[in-house]
Amino acid sequence: MPITKTEKIWMDGELVNWDEARIHVLTHTLHYGCGVFEGIRAYATDDGPGVFRLTDHITRLFNSAKIFMIEVPFSQEQIIEATKTTVRVNGLPECYIRPLVYLGYGEMGLNPLPCPVNVSIAVWPWAAYLGDEGIANGVRTKISSWQRHDPNAMPPAAKGTGMYINSSMAKIEALKAGYDEAILLSPQGYVSECTGENIFVVRGGRIITPPQSAGALEGITQSSVMAIARDLGFEVEMGHILRSDLYIAEEAFMSGTAAEVVPINSVDDRIVGDGRPGPITRRIQEVFHAAVRGQVDRYKDWVEYVG
Repeated sequence: MPITKTEKIWMDGELVNWDEARIHVLTHTLHYGCGVFEGIRAYATDDGPGVFRLTDHITRLFNSAKIFMIEVPFSQEQIIEATKTTVRVNGLPECYIRPLVYLGYGEMGLNPLPCPVNVSIAVWPWAAYLGDEGIANGVRTKISSWQRHDPNAMPPAAKGTGMYINSSMAKIEALKAGYDEAILLSPQGYVSECTGENIFVVRGGRIITPPQSAGALEGITQSSVMAIARDLGFEVEMGHILRSDLYIAEEAFMSGTAAEVVPINSVDDRIVGDGRPGPITRRIQEVFHAAVRGQVDRYKDWVEYVG
């Protein structure tokens, strides 16, 4: 999806003009993919822009950096405030937010430890990642021929920049074959996640989502969906899922900050349920879309205002 230019980007403690937010071609992360990032959304609310679970996202950013042994030169509190400032100065009622911690210019080679560490935060308007049609009517998916990372090869618990080549390869394969999204399996053959979203199935009225041991990222939207579902009275659990479980599920859907909550209407050309978003998916969607806009008292603390 194309990026819509905004006014300012936060870089290492300063707000710079969009067109001046540049890095050197020999920036370490550009060559070796050693960096970490987050995807966050701010939503329009009655009290101005509110960032969805900002503190939790920044905590995960720092956890990812720790896994990669990257020392972030700012505190979590500083990055939280910088994020709010960047949203505020760009005057956007709602937007997508991309904090990035990357290894900068000055060192080359496979030892990243001597590299300078830089941080940037950019914001821009971004519609639903899989489109309004996908949110309303569901998407077609396929099992990818590309496996999700083995946790002893690449740490799937971290949102590392270079790790997303795995997701990109799966995404390209799915799009070229005429599908909307791919589903990756773990090296052990369990369903892991989609290219940038956690996945859920409904079987016998129970909602099941893969655990981190299957290579799934510990999703912030995923945990929000689980909380909403439990509060609605549904049984929710983390558990291993086989691809055949997807084929015979009553409902299936995915969740992620960029995608939000998106129904799955088919997997490998097997229609899920009756091919339309199911009642459990719809109910969770409704509550989620209200919660992120500060309209549900139970989840008020998920929204962090920038004003």
